[in-house]
Amino acid sequence: MKAVLALADGRIFQGKTFGATGEATGEVVFNTAMTGYQEVLTDPSYKGQMVTMTYTQVGNTGINPEDVESNQLYLSGFIVKEYLDCYSNWRATMSLDAYLKENGVVGIQGLDTRALTRHLRDFGAQNGIISTTDFDPESLLKKVRALPSMAGLDLASGVSCEKPYHWTEGLWDLEDGYPQVDPKSLKYKVVAYDFGIKQNILRCLVSAGCDVTVVPATFPAEEALAMHPDGIFLSNGPGDPEPLVQVQQEIRTFIGKKPIFGICLGHQLLGLALGGRTMKLPFGNHGSNLPVMDMSTHKVEITAQNHGFAVDLESLGAAACLGHENLNDQTVEGIRHCDLPIFSVQHHPEASPGPHDSHYLFGRFVEMMEKHKA
Repeated sequence: MKAVLALADGRIFQGKTFGATGEATGEVVFNTAMTGYQEVLTDPSYKGQMVTMTYTQVGNTGINPEDVESNQLYLSGFIVKEYLDCYSNWRATMSLDAYLKENGVVGIQGLDTRALTRHLRDFGAQNGIISTTDFDPESLLKKVRALPSMAGLDLASGVSCEKPYHWTEGLWDLEDGYPQVDPKSLKYKVVAYDFGIKQNILRCLVSAGCDVTVVPATFPAEEALAMHPDGIFLSNGPGDPEPLVQVQQEIRTFIGKKPIFGICLGHQLLGLALGGRTMKLPFGNHGSNLPVMDMSTHKVEITAQNHGFAVDLESLGAAACLGHENLNDQTVEGIRHCDLPIFSVQHHPEASPGPHDSHYLFGRFVEMMEKHKA
């Protein structure tokens, strides 16, 4: 079936449908990863976005239930150059096409994703619409131009858990899959704030020795402190961090009282809580092959990233120092408090299927908690 992608600036791309049919809208971004499309599909940070994969063939490893990052698909649409229905993977249980249909996600294939990616790099990420039913350019542009900008949108509240829960699952093992870890064997008590948390973050925390309780985005800080945690974790998530004013206030309550570790949206929220500002990037950084320097060791890491906003380091003044730097665009990739056990990164050290260069950051968090353990 015919499908059309229309961007807000008037650029139209013709293609064919796969996955669900109908219409989908959202901010169009591109992801440069060659593998891991299933993790992309189930990452809550992509809520409100339509993802373009720059790798040309997608679908050849199928779908398996062990590689999800959440319990549902959050992205609005999926854009690929060539969809492969014939998959080959010993762990796969269904095709990508069937998976998208089952979850109601509209896909488009057969368009020139290289041209689309170059267009987004030149003119920035922007709202778009995929349609398998309406092919009139004027009609499509009217719909897409009525959509709100990603800037100013609170999307994290819509993907956060509704009530606290305990997590005891560790990292995947070839022999046993995901192990259930005895909480009695875990030394450090961590309260993890869910702004759209990926399950592999929780597994990494458990495997590092953390007894993890996950709480909603707006969970009162005083109630979290009443749990007597050794540390506070701030998760990834979608949307603009600035509208989350209440969350920023709760984070301020933890400063000086507990070690804090933030990833992605959690990093941005920490920056705001410390008095800084955030800014929207032209097209963001989405992929699994992006170089970062750890400023404390000057070692370079290849990282997975997924963000459209960044922290303005100058706005933090003396409140925090540069912890990591993005070597592609020199944006702030991490911050650390100059005096307190607080740090955060914009990239994803838990990345599944990888890379794993930044996995040591979970150990750094544990070291902080050990040093400041009551």
